[in-house]
Amino acid sequence: MTDRKRRLSVDPTPLRTSRDFRLVFISGAVTSFGSFISYVTIPYQVAKLTDDPLMVGLIGVCELAPILIMAFVGGALADYLDRRLLVRGSEAALALICGLLLINSLSDEPHLWLLYVCAFLTAAVAGLQRPAMGAMLPRLVKADQLPAAMALQSLSMQFSQLVGPSLAGILIASLDLAWVYTFDLLTFAVSLVCLTMVKSVPPPPAADRPSLNSVLTGLKYARSRPELLGTYLVDINAMFFGMPSALYPFLADRLGGPQVLGLLYAAPAVGSLLATVGSGWTQRVHRHGLMVIIAATFWGVGIVGVGLSHWLWLTLFCLAFAGAADMISGLFRMIIWNQTVPDHLRGRLAGIEMLSYTTGPLLGQLRSGMMARTSLGISGSIWVGGALCVAGSLALAAMLPRFVGYDGADGLALKQAADEEWAAGAEARAAG
Repeated sequence: MTDRKRRLSVDPTPLRTSRDFRLVFISGAVTSFGSFISYVTIPYQVAKLTDDPLMVGLIGVCELAPILIMAFVGGALADYLDRRLLVRGSEAALALICGLLLINSLSDEPHLWLLYVCAFLTAAVAGLQRPAMGAMLPRLVKADQLPAAMALQSLSMQFSQLVGPSLAGILIASLDLAWVYTFDLLTFAVSLVCLTMVKSVPPPPAADRPSLNSVLTGLKYARSRPELLGTYLVDINAMFFGMPSALYPFLADRLGGPQVLGLLYAAPAVGSLLATVGSGWTQRVHRHGLMVIIAATFWGVGIVGVGLSHWLWLTLFCLAFAGAADMISGLFRMIIWNQTVPDHLRGRLAGIEMLSYTTGPLLGQLRSGMMARTSLGISGSIWVGGALCVAGSLALAAMLPRFVGYDGADGLALKQAADEEWAAGAEARAAG
């Protein structure tokens, strides 16, 4: 029984053995907690100012354009500069943007356009930060501890996603929005202190200078690896059709009001948290691509249930079910990324990964908002999107047999060979 529990539970070894990973873990946990509060508050504020689901969905459009550009820029910089400095500088910039949201909320007539501007700027800064953060993780822990480290980070993220939106719903229902943004701003102070204590994470030797050619090198590598392409396409399909978060403010009005809003945002995190806590089994699975397909399909099934439900408890259950499936998909996608990408390309590939897991949800918000304006309405937009997600996942499984058949042991061998080849080339260039 003890061995069974150990196999199912999260492995805390990276927290014990790596000081820098502990600091990054604490920083991410604190800042994510505050950011999820603002993540709920901004769409709520737009919904109250406009009473239009499409206007809420347009937040995703504002975030999409800068991500499409800055993810490549951030990835190239992460392979050339100190990754810790990039993460810390971006965190400071995000704190300033939160300050703008706070100032706007204090106005007698908050500016709608400023909410969209802040969404644009936040996405641009995130495009710089996330590739550096993703590229930094493999340098903080040993290679065999990567699955455990990713599970721990996911656990922290899901806990924040669970508690943050729930608290946001309470704060929104009982306090002025300025206090909500103030809370988020305070979390950045804690995060910046932790990141300042992290040791330098310099780029690999003989790193490529940021340029269009270096970006193209990363794109060519991603295109050459079917297991990477599979992770991108499956997740984009799932999130584009099955991400109805732009409709949560309107769904909450039907199910109980603003105090319910935080529960809708938090419910997927309940499932994600349970899936992460019991993620020890993922370390023994080698058919990573197949697991991504299966999990994405079940995400769509959960979203269909959300759209068809007329009861709060059933809606929350379906969202939790979908969140668990999404977390399993995310864990296996992260394993594929971190165990197959060579270090000298890690930043650029992290930028491409960011595009895959952000463009889908952002476009999904627009899709759900537009469909909700048709005769389908709020519920129809949600369940039809979930059904299309299931159909798309099954179609991609048929179109990507090499992804479905991918074995993680082969990925590790290819990464080791690529790292050795790069190291040999770097030594040759230095000697020449």
